[in-house]
Amino acid sequence: MGHPAAKPATYEDLFDLPEHLVGEIINGRLVTHPRPAPRHSRSYSSLGVQIGAPYDFGRGGPGGWWILDEPELHLGGHILVPDLAGWRRERLPRLPETAWFELAPDWVCEILSPATARVDRSEKLLIYAGLGVSHAWLVDPDLRLLEAYQNEAGRWVLLGAWRDDDRAAIAPFDAIELELGLLWAE
Repeated sequence: MGHPAAKPATYEDLFDLPEHLVGEIINGRLVTHPRPAPRHSRSYSSLGVQIGAPYDFGRGGPGGWWILDEPELHLGGHILVPDLAGWRRERLPRLPETAWFELAPDWVCEILSPATARVDRSEKLLIYAGLGVSHAWLVDPDLRLLEAYQNEAGRWVLLGAWRDDDRAAIAPFDAIELELGLLWAE
């Protein structure tokens, strides 16, 4: 006898989760993981500061972006929560009134952890490409590694990988030089 088909997860399923879990709906499944460990939080808060000041606030950089931590995306039947995401203001002149976004970001960044890496790489990255996200970064604090991808006709092309204390100008934020050493908790 086969198993009965599981019914697709709904937005309401996310409301029942305990506070310490982050929930997403990916390909109809409720996917949860614990809130990030301190070293992973450090990576995304540091990256948010390095990119946010010049690109969101226009301090020492071109401005013209919204850069947000953990925005909730309602896209193509999925509910996704990237660690960081950015929208060019020419595409999104003002933030939505809702608690979520229905316009795909121009850039997403996932901070990989043992609990999230498999889903981030094998499922979310493909979904982001299909939704037209232009750039995706994967940051692994344990390996001290940042990989940057560009979407070309729905397929990710690796732009490069940087590690440890590298300094790099990485698209789409290549008007500034990132200091990768600031992303790691050491």
